[in-house]
Amino acid sequence: MSEFAIQAENISKLYHLGAIGSGSLRRDMQWWWERNILNKEDPNQYIRGGKKVDNAEMIWALKNVDFELKTGEALGIIGRNGAGKSTLLKILSRIIKPTEGIVRGRGRISSLLEVGTGFHAELTGRENIFISGHILGMKKAEIIKKFDEIVDFSGVESFIDTPVKRYSSGMYVRLAFAVAAHLEPDILIIDEVLAVGDAEFQKKCLGKMNEASSQGGRTVIFVSHNLQAVNNLCSKALWLDKGSVRGSGNTKSVVNSYLSVLHKKSWIKEFATVSEAPGNDMIRVLYVELVPHLNDPTEVIDIRTALTVKFRFYNASDKIVLSTDLLLFTLEGECIFDIPSKPAVYSEGIIEGECTIPGNFLNDGSYTFTLHFAKDTSSELFSYNECLMFDVADYRESTNWYDKWWGYVRPDFPLVLNAVAND
Repeated sequence: MSEFAIQAENISKLYHLGAIGSGSLRRDMQWWWERNILNKEDPNQYIRGGKKVDNAEMIWALKNVDFELKTGEALGIIGRNGAGKSTLLKILSRIIKPTEGIVRGRGRISSLLEVGTGFHAELTGRENIFISGHILGMKKAEIIKKFDEIVDFSGVESFIDTPVKRYSSGMYVRLAFAVAAHLEPDILIIDEVLAVGDAEFQKKCLGKMNEASSQGGRTVIFVSHNLQAVNNLCSKALWLDKGSVRGSGNTKSVVNSYLSVLHKKSWIKEFATVSEAPGNDMIRVLYVELVPHLNDPTEVIDIRTALTVKFRFYNASDKIVLSTDLLLFTLEGECIFDIPSKPAVYSEGIIEGECTIPGNFLNDGSYTFTLHFAKDTSSELFSYNECLMFDVADYRESTNWYDKWWGYVRPDFPLVLNAVAND
């Protein structure tokens, strides 16, 4: 059985918000006058997503977080902004202490929590490599052995003797990641490294982390909003929500649960009476629903999922040549398709419609449906814009390509290659 690299037991972190000042005596006095004399609201009371708090409020950034990670395992930590992910990484990196609980770690820890963490701005890239290695406990000979590999990976060889304060943010993070990954720590802790840098460098980072975990036997803790990367790189996942553990265990299961909460929109709109339904004197939409073809209701819609749109509307006209269009748009307003029904003569009353989109058609992303109603195929009666909104998650079972897949559609057409024998 592998040894535990990290054990976290009942980790909690309490922050005291304290009094907030403006940095100016004049401005502080003005705020005091407005609050106490003029009875105006204090803008500094709104510092947590618009929630009103008192100056003396205590906030638990983390509460009773438990997990264990064996040597060589990769853990992905997911959650919304403000969930406590960065606070947990700082505790694991021994930058801050927990208010309660204990963390046991085994081996050297290298942390990349911010762009250029641990770098001295006045020193050159070369000097910072040696200092970072020394901080990690590496001998000079070990650093020299890895130096050329680090510089080559970072792509900043032309500027290696330039003070890092003159680096761009992209150059900064490339060198910082290269140092953290190549100096062979036992535990590598990375916070959203993919947020900076171009697509090619991001791909290199992901490949290096995969190599460190699967081949190098090093333990990796990875925080990212790139859930596809988390799925591909990590065997375990930890989902934080408002400082507490909402889910933990198998990566795919935890990520799916997270996505089902995060992205699931209202997939049904239904109105009890004709008068309250959206529309006009000609058309009233009584009901529209998106029905994903899922084996388990806790699963999320991904690129493999077939989707059925069902709708019901009231037609107020008698003997009218009526047709309906189902339109799919990206959130940016690009139309993916426009599917019309066959025009037909309808009497006054309720009409139902249905359309199924097969799986392996849409690319991952966010989409909206619009229902368009027309008379004689040309005269618009009513358009129910953005009546449904939904998200499609990515799925890549057997590929190491982590970047965004090109295109709005992603059909599963076969592309066959055959080797041609040489004469």
